[in-house]
Amino acid sequence: MSTPIWKNDDELIALAKKELFTALVGDSLDKINLRHQFLPAQVKPLSPEMVVLGRAMPVVEADVYDEIVENTKNELMSKPFGLMFEALDSLQKNEVYICTGGSHNYAMWGGLMSTRAIKCGAAGAVVDGYSRDTNEILRLNFPTCSIGTYAQDQGPRGKVIDYGVPIIWNGIKINPGDWVYGDRDGVVIIPKEVEEQVFTLAFEKARGEKSVLKALEGGMTTVEAFEKFGIM
Repeated sequence: MSTPIWKNDDELIALAKKELFTALVGDSLDKINLRHQFLPAQVKPLSPEMVVLGRAMPVVEADVYDEIVENTKNELMSKPFGLMFEALDSLQKNEVYICTGGSHNYAMWGGLMSTRAIKCGAAGAVVDGYSRDTNEILRLNFPTCSIGTYAQDQGPRGKVIDYGVPIIWNGIKINPGDWVYGDRDGVVIIPKEVEEQVFTLAFEKARGEKSVLKALEGGMTTVEAFEKFGIM
């Protein structure tokens, strides 16, 4: 494969936000037979303009039935929010807090969490549950994807029990350092082992589609365009 057109993650993120969208990346994953890399369709950004793009920092959530449990055999049960604060504080530049494991019964992300994540240089949050403090997150313009908004707190209902470890979401294994790419059309996971190949294919398709668009605008039929460019 030829040398990539980006030198580091910052350059890749800037180029991708300028030229790509999730459909192109999903199509590129299909091309290399990774055909189940999108999270469920209901996982969407809080506003259509938000784009989440960064490396996964996976987080494991679990349901609980009280904020603090007495006489517990597990020390996390007596710790409000479990390891959530540690997980937040561990975020690095260009990382995405991506969390699954709990039920869809409470908010797993909010405004104060967004404020801390911004200070850490994080690229966004994607949660398998609800987010809340929507006006605050929108004011901060912190890229956040969730299944919707719901104010019910995770405090007495859920705890983070681990982070920085592989997770499974929608049958997709998400490892630390994999790419998470979300926009208004969905959230897709790009395994780090194929990141160069997938993004290279996506950039090639993005640039090829411009030629297709020009041809269609000029009156070429879709049959002719696909025969010539192999893109649609």
